[in-house]
Amino acid sequence: MKLLEKLPGENARTYAVRVLMDNIIRLELAPGSSVSENELSVQMNLSRTPVREALIELSKLELVEILPKRGSYITRIDYDLIEESRFMRLTLEAAVLKLVCAKGLAGEYRARLRENVSRYRDSISGENYSLLMELDNEFHRLIFEAGGKLRTYQVVHRQMIHFDRLRALSLQTSLNSKTLNDHENILYAMEKQDGELAELVMTQHLARHQVEKEELCRRYPDYFVFPEQDWQTSRREEQSNGI
Repeated sequence: MKLLEKLPGENARTYAVRVLMDNIIRLELAPGSSVSENELSVQMNLSRTPVREALIELSKLELVEILPKRGSYITRIDYDLIEESRFMRLTLEAAVLKLVCAKGLAGEYRARLRENVSRYRDSISGENYSLLMELDNEFHRLIFEAGGKLRTYQVVHRQMIHFDRLRALSLQTSLNSKTLNDHENILYAMEKQDGELAELVMTQHLARHQVEKEELCRRYPDYFVFPEQDWQTSRREEQSNGI
């Protein structure tokens, strides 16, 4: 587990929530894995009480499942929760993109977005997934900031926890090059003040998780929650029919 530095004035419970959430999102605590209050307390150098309170808080966000007399577990990735997060983000981010395209992308943000894309391109080969995640977040935050909607981004960002776990998983595969291509095309559309193109590319970008779903589920079957009729069931039926 990766530890973070405590923020000034941060209490033990808040710190524990922040550390655990960061590790869950970045998959340092893998979906489906068990977590121990005692072990987490030792690792974070905290008493058990704030750790227990943090686990309860994260259970309300559906990131942790607490089973009486059985222990606590990191929840698996649920595509239903991801879809709700994606719907909200796409609705708001597409609207902000149209605002940016209508008024034109200010020179300051044009330079910062270009620098972000350049850093992302240079970082792919290094397999620094934490940095790629930070750059991805920064790219989208800059779009909201350029549109004068930074508070809106903060609301969206808080609701993207489940979607972010899938993003982290995607970044750890060869699929991260597609993210770079999407960002380049979104920036191109903003620079050309083409709102329709920007919305189209953003829609494709935020729907990519559906395209990647089968591949990611095949690679990491233990990480996901599957409905009764999922891709695995369909694939087994295909195989039984000799397809």
